[in-house]
Amino acid sequence: MDETSDYIVVGGGTSGCVVAARLSEDPGRRVLLIEAGPAQSSPAMADPLAWPSLAGTAVDWAYQTVPQPGAGGEALPWPRGRVLGGSSGINGMMHIRGDRRSYDAWEREGAVGWNYAALLPFFKRSEAATGDPAYRGTHGPMRVGSVPEREELWEDCFQAAVEAGHRPNEDSNGADAEGVSWNDVNVVDGSRQSAADGYLTPDVRARPNLTIMTEARVLRLRVESGACRGVEYLRGGLAGTVYAHREVILAAGTVATPQLLMLSGIGPAGHLRERGIAVVADLPGVGRNLQDHPKSQVAYSATRDVRGPYARKPHVLLRTDPRADPDIQILFIEFAVHPRWQLGRENGFSVMFSLMNPDSRGRIELASADPGAPPLIDPGYLTDPRDVARMTAGLRAVREIGAADALSALRKDELFPGLQVTGDAGLQDYIRHTITTYFHPVGTCRIGTDGLSVVNPRLEVHGLRQLRVADASVMPSLPSGNTNAPTLAVAERAAAIITGNEGP
Repeated sequence: MDETSDYIVVGGGTSGCVVAARLSEDPGRRVLLIEAGPAQSSPAMADPLAWPSLAGTAVDWAYQTVPQPGAGGEALPWPRGRVLGGSSGINGMMHIRGDRRSYDAWEREGAVGWNYAALLPFFKRSEAATGDPAYRGTHGPMRVGSVPEREELWEDCFQAAVEAGHRPNEDSNGADAEGVSWNDVNVVDGSRQSAADGYLTPDVRARPNLTIMTEARVLRLRVESGACRGVEYLRGGLAGTVYAHREVILAAGTVATPQLLMLSGIGPAGHLRERGIAVVADLPGVGRNLQDHPKSQVAYSATRDVRGPYARKPHVLLRTDPRADPDIQILFIEFAVHPRWQLGRENGFSVMFSLMNPDSRGRIELASADPGAPPLIDPGYLTDPRDVARMTAGLRAVREIGAADALSALRKDELFPGLQVTGDAGLQDYIRHTITTYFHPVGTCRIGTDGLSVVNPRLEVHGLRQLRVADASVMPSLPSGNTNAPTLAVAERAAAIITGNEGP
């Protein structure tokens, strides 16, 4: 490997795969992609049914939050992908954009030019899907759609949602997201398709101008005279430095991107000094504005074993307040989930619900100046009482679906929280003792122009040259859907901004 490159992309997760692939389309650009995890996926990663088993394995950073007062005072596991493809290699493979108004909110929050209409071409650029071509892409790297196999339970769950008053929606990634729809997933020919599978195909990896360096952990950025000149990394116990002629693009994700900025002296000056780090740029918003979708579930025992082949499943997007935007997503899973996401052994299923636009905010901070020390992750779950009230409304909506006649042949008993738990106090206590991450953190390097934003609308880090951020950390707020699809779109737009290819 040369000691210089035109572009250095830090992080080989969803966004890093997109940016590296797109930048290297021009043979005149030399691109280096650096990923801390391994290059190869495991058989379990390829199996769509095995995703619940991947947390805590070698392809997971296996983070943990600080104790959460809003979650019964417990510290919660926080899986994040540590492999080429990142969290798209270990997630539940959902490709759900959510309601367009949650993207329009980004512009109202200061991300000028970042709204649904502006992002739509990049959603389309990322995917090959069926549906209305006004909203769906047809020639992108990620093949998305519903799997053809059907399972009686999921058909009944769809009908139960309709019975509970949720209208059928042919394509929630189309003109409208509300109602009950069949999931779009990143599964191709029965196997998971991660961003690495979709974007870093063998032909792309063979490009002479693209170097992919895995199992190499970036320690800090090399900043000189107000510009990011390169990165320092550790690989196989040996330290190295690589320089960028043009730019360094951070795509390490909502946790590692702010961590790396702060390790490099870019962040809240007071916090950096507390950790003994010299201040390069005082950006108080680095690590702030952390958001995640909190999720819980109602678990049922079943009259038969419902675990079978990977089949299409429904999801629901609803609003707890008819005057407000959609704010609760409901999914279905083939396990009776016990508190804190423990998969029960009994025959059963669960109806999962998540708050899509929480008001609670948290932060990422450094535990120390040691790059090997895990950061302090505080998502601030349920610290805003409005979130507790809306999660309680979500639980009641789930119970309406779970009690529908369409499920009467398969539903046996409500295991959790149990029919004896009915009042607000009991339901809220259950929620606090069962919520877990939905693996959807965003916001810690948000786009904007105010003093707490980190990047401008062209994704350039404020006050520094040759440094951009191109991952989910730039999102000002959560979309009302799963975050992999919008992360693909953000990365596609980031690459287009860098290359000047923002046209249709």
